[in-house]
Amino acid sequence: MNKYNIIIASLFFLALGNVYGQSADISPERKQAIDSLALEKVRDLSKYISIIGNKETPFSEANRVMDRAEELFATDSEIGVSSLSTNDINYYKIRKYFERLMALNYDRVKIKWYDIHYISDLERQPDGRYVGVVTVYQRFEGTSDDGMEYKDTTKKDITIYVERKQTQISGRTIEFWDVMLGDIRVTETTA
Repeated sequence: MNKYNIIIASLFFLALGNVYGQSADISPERKQAIDSLALEKVRDLSKYISIIGNKETPFSEANRVMDRAEELFATDSEIGVSSLSTNDINYYKIRKYFERLMALNYDRVKIKWYDIHYISDLERQPDGRYVGVVTVYQRFEGTSDDGMEYKDTTKKDITIYVERKQTQISGRTIEFWDVMLGDIRVTETTA
């Protein structure tokens, strides 16, 4: 074997070791990248909710955005809905939540998320996944031409799941960390 082939073989086995032999623990650098991805997905969801809730968004565009937003979530996730008029919090599956949001009985709806930040660090679970919680504040304003108006601010906790996944690229199995959003729980609703 010539020197070139030895170098290529060494690089191949080094890459293979990186693909298959990665530690299940998350390095500080990887954790920072995962945290950034999680916050990016939460910000994307914020934009999607604003588009879906906006009464000027065409139906076909709202449906397209709902499809994109659903892709952010783990299976069977739910979103909580609250109101100042009751202490009840209702939870809906993701698609149902978006459909209800689109059908709100207002002529104008503005939804803004702010103060998005982690409140719990990622913790490893027995199944190998990591779980954390991101908090957001949502300002909702709905107004109608007949003078009906509703405003509230809701504090919400979003469960974040981080897990190893695999994909095939050119016949090679590549492992990577992926971030999925989970349940969105209402923790407080104020005027």
